[in-house]
Formats: sequence, structure tokens, C-alpha cells
Amino acid sequence: MAGVQTAVALRDQGFTGSVTLIGEEAHPPYDRPPLSKAVLLGKAEHSAFDVDFGALGVELRLGCEVTGVRPADRELDTASGPLPYEALVVATGAHPVTLPGSEGVPGVHLLRTLDDAGRLRAVLADRLDVVVVGAGWIGAEFATAAREAGCAVTVVEAAGRPLAGVLPAEVSAPMAGWYADSGAELITGERVARAEPGTVVLESGRRLPAGAVLVGIGARPATGWLAGSGIARGADGSVTADERLRTSAAGVYAVGDCASFPSRRYGERLLVHHWDNALQGPRTVAADVIGGEPRIYDPVPYFWSEQFGRFVQYAGHHAAADTLVRRGDPAGPAWSVCWLREERLVAVLAVGRPRDLAQGRKLIESGTALDPVRAADPGVPLKSAVPR
Repeated sequence: MAGVQTAVALRDQGFTGSVTLIGEEAHPPYDRPPLSKAVLLGKAEHSAFDVDFGALGVELRLGCEVTGVRPADRELDTASGPLPYEALVVATGAHPVTLPGSEGVPGVHLLRTLDDAGRLRAVLADRLDVVVVGAGWIGAEFATAAREAGCAVTVVEAAGRPLAGVLPAEVSAPMAGWYADSGAELITGERVARAEPGTVVLESGRRLPAGAVLVGIGARPATGWLAGSGIARGADGSVTADERLRTSAAGVYAVGDCASFPSRRYGERLLVHHWDNALQGPRTVAADVIGGEPRIYDPVPYFWSEQFGRFVQYAGHHAAADTLVRRGDPAGPAWSVCWLREERLVAVLAVGRPRDLAQGRKLIESGTALDPVRAADPGVPLKSAVPR
């Protein structure tokens, strides 16, 4: 997504030089969100971008392995030889974290690529018993699809609740009931000791039958190939870009899942592994490559997830919030949570309340103050919950 959108943005903004888009996979560039939904369930064969690269004058090099970069020489090293550049945009995304000891065990899957989705589609078609490791976003979306396909599903989460790494307990704890409502078993507070053919063994000794295993325990920036380049990376592996998404090397930019950036809005560096970030960031990169008016990249992060019959949306960043405001009953089908900092909205989570998300996102962008009492009334539109 980030690489394609950078190429498109360059042309949209008037860049007339040559543009080469390099991809490790042999497939034409595709969108990832449908992989855990329509593609996985066989409702779509692919999710290729509807972009005419030939008409844009963009050269595609597919199935091309990149092994390193030498910024001093402005050359990219590939399996087929060096490639000179004037500007380089690193948009290599992220790699899913694997389950230790599961390498080579038959039936253990990840869900990141089109090929991954194809293999898992066969699992759902055969209605195998499925064990999902991790109750995060990917785990929940895959469990949803597997239940829809008629598979028996067990989800194992090391933490005591779903989404423990991204949402506070008082927000995510009610989501545990969604699994039972769908017919999936959720096991929390248990770690997987190992995967064996046909079985997942928990540290407690419990053995779970598993015709297939989906590992969804996070992702890490795919930046290992930058080792030795001198391009600065953070402890999390992300390329540490600046507010214009420039790296520490002249002429090199980083965008999407592989890049972190400083947010003036939130006063900290953000690493955002979501689709909207890969859509928005390339416009900033393109403007800088062309040499136009500098753009500061400081978005309100946004993402969505479809799981267990619910549409979940989130905008903002709640880490530094000092007040949590609920809108509606989390046991019901539609509710929201707002996070405030010094009475200003900094993040909103909406379950089945898209207007709350849309209005909340605008309020975050504008830095508008909210009345916590009025905001807690689900009958009051968020845009009207301003202090009187």
C-alpha cells in the first residue's frame, strides 16, 4: 500500500522522472485488509490495486529481492545487481512474529500475504479444527472468518483479555464475550508451549486438537535488510523518520509500517501498523521528493476491524489521556469510548457507532475541548458535546 501510493502520489504531484516500484512478492501489488475477509472466505480471488502502472510510467520489478542499500553511493543492492537512485523510499512494511519452535511444523500458518490467505482459504474450505494463537486484531478477524466457514475455533491469548497490548482492560474486557457469542472458545492467561502436527500444547499441559494453527501475535518492521547501511533505526526496528518522513540518510525516505515518526500532536514518536497510515504518508514523501512546499506529517491515526458481526473503528492515540468517557453500554451492540487529555479529545473507539468516529476524528484534528458529562450521553452527538 505505501509503495504503490508513493508512486501514485509522485505522478499526481507532477513528478516526471523515472519511478521504479520493487516488490519481493511475485504478485502485482495488492491491498491487505481483504486478505482476512473476502479473499480468505473465497468471496474474492485477489485484492490487486486498480492502478494502471504502465499508463503512469511506473516500472514494476516483482519477485525482486533487495539485499541492502549504500546511501553514500546512492545504490540499492538487489539479487539481480545494483540499482542507482536519486531518491529512495523504503516501504517494506512489517513481518509477522512467528511462534517460537513452530518453524517447519505442518499446519502452522501466518496471515500477511496473498499466498498466506490462499493456504488458509483451503483450511476454511475443509472446515478443520482451528487454533488461533493471539486475540489481537488479526486473531479476531481470522476467528470470525473461520466461524463463518463452520470451523471449530479455539483462541489462545497469553494475556488475561483480548487486545491487551493496544487497549486498556476496562475497554477490551467486554470484548471477550464476543468470542463466546460466535461459538469460539477463548482461553486467556495461557501460553502456548509448542505446536505439534495436529496439536497445540499449552504450558499448563493442556493439548488442543488443531487441524490448523493461525499465529497472530504481532508484527515487526521489515527492516533487517538495512543492517550496515547507517540508516538509523529504533529499538522496535522501525526506521526513525523525521516529521517529513526523511531518514538519517540523504535522499532516503521511509513510510508505512516500517517507519516511525515524531508526532507534534501527541508529543511522542509513533509507529502505526495500519492501512490509513500507508495511504496518507506517501503524499508527504512525494511532496518532499519533488521539492515542493514541505509538508509536516502529523496524522490522527485511524484503523478499523470487522469482527464477530461488529464494525470496530479507532482514531487517535490514547496513551497520554487523563480521562476516559463511555458512551453507551459495552454489553450492547453499539457503544463508544472517548479519551480526553486536559478536556480535549485525543482518541475515540467506536463499536457500531460510525458517526462517533467520524465526528470524533474531526474533533481530534481540531483540538476541540469536550464537556465530559455531555460526551458521556450517547444521545448527544459528539460534535455537540462541547462546553457551553
